[in-house]
Amino acid sequence: MNWENNVRRVVPYVPGEQPKRSDVVKLNTNENPYPPSPMVKKALDDFDYGRMRLYPDPNAEVLVNSIADFYKLKPSNVFVGVGSDDVLSMAFMTFFNSDKPILFPDITYSFYDVWAEVHRIPYKQIPLDENFRIIPDDYKVENGGIIFPNPNAPTGVLESLEMIEEIVAANPDSVVMIDEAYIDFGGESCLPLIEKYENLLVIQTFSKSRSMAGMRIGFAMGSEKLIKYLNDVKFSVNSYTMDHITQVCGAAAVRDADYFYDCLKKIVDVREYTKEKLTELGFTFEDSKSNFIFASHKTVSAEKIFNALKAEGIFVRYWNKPRINNHLRISIGTREDMDKLIAALTRILAEA
Repeated sequence: MNWENNVRRVVPYVPGEQPKRSDVVKLNTNENPYPPSPMVKKALDDFDYGRMRLYPDPNAEVLVNSIADFYKLKPSNVFVGVGSDDVLSMAFMTFFNSDKPILFPDITYSFYDVWAEVHRIPYKQIPLDENFRIIPDDYKVENGGIIFPNPNAPTGVLESLEMIEEIVAANPDSVVMIDEAYIDFGGESCLPLIEKYENLLVIQTFSKSRSMAGMRIGFAMGSEKLIKYLNDVKFSVNSYTMDHITQVCGAAAVRDADYFYDCLKKIVDVREYTKEKLTELGFTFEDSKSNFIFASHKTVSAEKIFNALKAEGIFVRYWNKPRINNHLRISIGTREDMDKLIAALTRILAEA
């Protein structure tokens, strides 16, 4: 009865709650409040369902080529996966194989330590400063690789391109991964740096800015050498990871640049409006360049506000963890969503 001794045990990642009710204001998982491009709907309508009897293109060429065209890259600089989580996990497996620890911030995307545990990768969490910023010198030590989001999650803080290049340049013997899940909402991508540094991998997703969280598309961009290594591992695990429909719908979304930029503008405008309203209510937060705000109140605890909002059918994200247990991560919804949030917060704070 000792079979459990051979089980790989980890503490799994806990995603934001997905309520079964439809009458809620869902601001807890950073989803896009607007639907995908109409071109995606047309791609679905035009899809020949008979193709589903066949295996999909293992190279996902229609999607890879669309991404390469949009970002002015060669297809050999692009890797796609089933959501950026799949891409990141594959990248951990491919590039983080040293006996030295990989480095990432102590306050960051909480999947990183899970992947490190699953893949048996040693790691070290580097504290952010008191303003939730990365200290570049902390990453100029021996390591087996580096990863961090920009803008960071859950803080929304954006680091400069100069700071990122400083870290990449200081680590020529490690792969540095920049997780740009939220870069489209106001940041400058470090993508141009892949021409200069063959050890830099940039990861993005369709889940946020392209409104396709339900279809699971992530992608990485980097030197041809990095992408080849990723594909070698992918094809050693599962050749057919992305289905026909996802490939054609993803390609359609990329082609509709006007819709993409229009949605981004609406989200950014509502984010800035929400910042003003939260400030008026006594919240403080670092300036967010993502599609969420990471806020704390001066007098009322985050946990109390979280529970009160949930009772009113408004879902935000709360972590009972050191350094961030008095913060709420509030996704940006439509203007109507945010007005409902502000009205609820006004009542809750008045009664506190």
